[in-house]
Amino acid sequence: MTISSKHKKPIVASFAAVTLIAIAGVVSIARQSVAEETVTTLPPAKSVEVDLVQTTNARLWREFSGRMAAVDRAEIRPQVSGTITDIRFVDGQRVEKGDVLFVIDPRPYEAAVQQAKADLASARTANELARSVQKRADELIKNAAISQRIYDERANNTLVTDAAVLGAEARLEQAQINLDYAYIKAPVSGLLSRAEITLGNLVSAGPTAPLLTTIVSDSGIYAEFEIDEKTYMDNIHAVAGIRNNELKIPVEIYIGAARKRYEGFIHSLDNQIDPSTGTIRGRAFFPNENAELVPGMFVRVNLGSPEEQESILLNERAIGTNQDRKFVYVVNADNIVEYREVTLGESIKSSRVIRSGLENGEMVITKGLMRIRPGMTVAPQITTDTQRVAAQ
Repeated sequence: MTISSKHKKPIVASFAAVTLIAIAGVVSIARQSVAEETVTTLPPAKSVEVDLVQTTNARLWREFSGRMAAVDRAEIRPQVSGTITDIRFVDGQRVEKGDVLFVIDPRPYEAAVQQAKADLASARTANELARSVQKRADELIKNAAISQRIYDERANNTLVTDAAVLGAEARLEQAQINLDYAYIKAPVSGLLSRAEITLGNLVSAGPTAPLLTTIVSDSGIYAEFEIDEKTYMDNIHAVAGIRNNELKIPVEIYIGAARKRYEGFIHSLDNQIDPSTGTIRGRAFFPNENAELVPGMFVRVNLGSPEEQESILLNERAIGTNQDRKFVYVVNADNIVEYREVTLGESIKSSRVIRSGLENGEMVITKGLMRIRPGMTVAPQITTDTQRVAAQ
């Protein structure tokens, strides 16, 4: 059967239309499938730990380098010359104030004391005679029984013997002092060093007197350190107000790899700032009951503010470094991460004071900063690190 040419065009057009509709349907189905696949393969928002920024009252701390120093330290040197005949301590021994440490041959000084006592007795005897003669002269001069010249001589002799007694007393006292110096005593209670000079050695007093030993007190110890001028003016003097309040400032020191902590308080601040260094000397006192702190030991000194101050604290692990800048990642109201530069203040335990860059109520990511990028959508999980630090 033959189809005429005038019927061929409608049939071809119909077939083409059907084909286009079929292709469009396939494309539509494919797009829907891709869209559904895209929706189902989107990753969930990353869960992150955040701190809720809050202001809290906290004592601010500044860290300085320091050295421990004994409250009392004395170098023991001879004050009289002679041969050392006795040493009455062992190296490192603890002694009480007044304990005898060394004995310098006392015999010459004992003899000098006896001689001084004899001289004093002779002077007193002469003085008694002169006073007796003076008393008789006082009666005789009333009756003109002696001349004025004789009376004056007897009165002068009394004055001379008075002075002789005083001189003899002074020489006796000096002799007794020298005898006491022959028994070298501990000037303070504390721990001794070793004996630098041993038995039988001859020692001399004076400017070149040799060092015999040293003693340091063990009833408390100082930490000495330098405070920069800005810290002193802004954080100590301006807040404390008066000198007595400055001496109530708390101090902590840390020693060793374990950073063992000791608590003390300011004992004194110098009366001037050193213009060459721009620092003022500070000294803190620590009880040191177990004698764990030793003079000369290097320590880290944490100096607290006189009073608590309202501050924003943030865990140090939330703070990143970008060259010379410090930053944090903040989660905004749409749970999107934002980059924020911050200005840091003092350290307080494991947190830092934030001077600028954050406000109350903001959420700061505290963990996994290397995996976070600005613009990410996250699921924040609030922690309580800030509150725990503030409560410490």
